[in-house]
Amino acid sequence: LEIGVGDIPSFLRHRSFLHSSFEFLNFHQKSRTDTMKLATAAFLILSPTVPCLGFAPIRKSNVATHLHATKEVPLFVDATTSTHSSVSDYYGKTLSESSDLKTNACCTAGSPVPHIQAAISNIHPEVIKKYYGCGFCTPDLIEGCTVLDLGCGAGRDVYIASQLVGKEGQVIGVDMTPEQLAVATEYQPYHAEKFGYDNVEFHQGLIEQLDDIESLKDDSVDVIISNCVINLCPDKEAVLKSCHRVLKPGGELYFSDVYSNRRVPQSLRENEVLWGECLSGALYWNDFHNLAKKCGFADPRLVEDSPITVDNQDVQNTIDKSGQANLKFFSATYRLFKLDSLEPFCEDFGQAVIYKGTIPTFESGWALDDHHYMETGKIFPVCGNTFNMLKETRFEEHFDFIGDFNTHYGIFDGCGTSIPYKSATENGASASGGKGGGCC
Repeated sequence: LEIGVGDIPSFLRHRSFLHSSFEFLNFHQKSRTDTMKLATAAFLILSPTVPCLGFAPIRKSNVATHLHATKEVPLFVDATTSTHSSVSDYYGKTLSESSDLKTNACCTAGSPVPHIQAAISNIHPEVIKKYYGCGFCTPDLIEGCTVLDLGCGAGRDVYIASQLVGKEGQVIGVDMTPEQLAVATEYQPYHAEKFGYDNVEFHQGLIEQLDDIESLKDDSVDVIISNCVINLCPDKEAVLKSCHRVLKPGGELYFSDVYSNRRVPQSLRENEVLWGECLSGALYWNDFHNLAKKCGFADPRLVEDSPITVDNQDVQNTIDKSGQANLKFFSATYRLFKLDSLEPFCEDFGQAVIYKGTIPTFESGWALDDHHYMETGKIFPVCGNTFNMLKETRFEEHFDFIGDFNTHYGIFDGCGTSIPYKSATENGASASGGKGGGCC
């Protein structure tokens, strides 16, 4: 069977497909073996019974891949390619910088607060260029802490945290992509000189397998951060269980990620580009809440959220044609405390706290999450869980506490179970959005 270019269907003659396939098959050699391979590739891609089969494109450094709606960069994988290797290839080879992304799912909306912006200004431009994240996931009051960054990539958030924990603190970055870690370690001496100390270390590995990293002992980490990475992992339960294991009592997982207003169907979960773009791996928000509780984080707290818009017609068409036009995605930041004293729901014990105004840069007031902003000096009623999140953690010295657990008054008013994202209401995704979320 001999096949020439003129015999190939028009969509297979697209320059992006031919570029990758011709290189992969060494098409210019007119051997029978190569033409048979090309025929097989065409059959696999056209066959409706094997939609996930094909070949990964070979990308040259001089080929522009800015992924806008007017350009196509198809990504095919063969049936044996694992999610891990596919994601690693996507972020290590297919993407060169953040502008290559097809959607804004892995892009941070808004501007950082001044002290975070000041920290970012000290980071090498090459590290910044390779940042893929959906939020600012560095919590307050981490000076002297040990911080673990899951899916650290090229190290932007590691180097932010490095400045915030200071010389006495430590930051550990874990990522599975060699190309990203190469950038992070290449500029480690630059940042050590810039900051006046070197308090970071990087490890290549899977964040589902933190047990393989010798330095990550049980109860050894104060704060875990992660920026739009957990959604990329096929075994999210393993990630959360590992986080719970390595956190010290009173420590927290503080992370930004992508969530959906309903469960993503299997047909979209098998789409390689949508997975790499942080969409098809997104957890339905209520499944995430239940999974977090199962893994020991009894009361997930939403810090902030924003809608994700799919600003690429090809990607949106893929979602629409699957019958999921009403599937919506959100970028959300959560904090999950490792505290045995937390209950699954917010119970009322008649307690209150008074913020002292002593957390640096937050003299007038401080927010624990998206609906607990406490003004300095003002009595603020709280549920039992919020009381313990402040009293049994690094925040204790910054609050006065009123009440105890002797008398129970029932469920705390306003503890609901509707979609918690305020942006869901603002963008029409849910009539009840932002009114609940499992915490007072």
